[in-house]
Amino acid sequence: MLIEIDGQRVLVDPVFGERCSPFGFIGPKRFFPAPIALADLPAIAAVTISHDHYDHLDMTAMTTLAARGTQLVVPLGIGAHLERWGVPASRITELDWYQSTNVRGLRLTATPARHYSGRGLFNPDATLWASWSIAGDRHRVFYSGDSGYSAEFAKIGERLGPFDLTVIKIGASDPTWEPIHMSPKDAVRVHRDVRGRLLLPVHWGTFNLANHAWNEPAEQLVAAASRAKVSYALPRPGAFVEPGVSEPSTRWW
Repeated sequence: MLIEIDGQRVLVDPVFGERCSPFGFIGPKRFFPAPIALADLPAIAAVTISHDHYDHLDMTAMTTLAARGTQLVVPLGIGAHLERWGVPASRITELDWYQSTNVRGLRLTATPARHYSGRGLFNPDATLWASWSIAGDRHRVFYSGDSGYSAEFAKIGERLGPFDLTVIKIGASDPTWEPIHMSPKDAVRVHRDVRGRLLLPVHWGTFNLANHAWNEPAEQLVAAASRAKVSYALPRPGAFVEPGVSEPSTRWW
């Protein structure tokens, strides 16, 4: 996600590669090109990363953005990946849950999630995973990262909410994965727990990472949000959503 908030831009888990894999020739391939080329991005104040899986932490994106002066704000342990890739330590900020940093007037807070980490067979859970609160002087955005449902989301809402926009994962879901990958129905619960106003579902329709049809999570989200009377937006890839301007409960794809 590219988030424009209170005069600054933040990229959340930017992945520009054709595949989310340690290899360029094998692994899940994008359904469609990235909406904008990495080289064409405008100035970015900060990047936040939820965890170090290949569909969330893109080495080329991180090194390129760091070289352009972007601050990389990550959960504990991910800084070691970045330093190994040549990112200067001055461009890296590591945070534990509920720790915050300020970047150009934005307060970025790592918040709890229920997931796991690892980029290989021999280092499982060596780094932390997180959801994120991104707050400016006037607006607040919550990003779930990858997570199963947890009572921690209500605590996040109490401490850091309400949020003008929630960006919550819905895809790559399966009943057997719910402890670490919430269902679309649970995404609506998270939105309400953190006290969100407009729900923007993500983590669907880019890579084929599960056995469900590509559009099944979106269809389930529409049904669950409608039952709960939750405002949501489903834009086409690359389209912008502006809370208060874009009509809620709308689908463009």
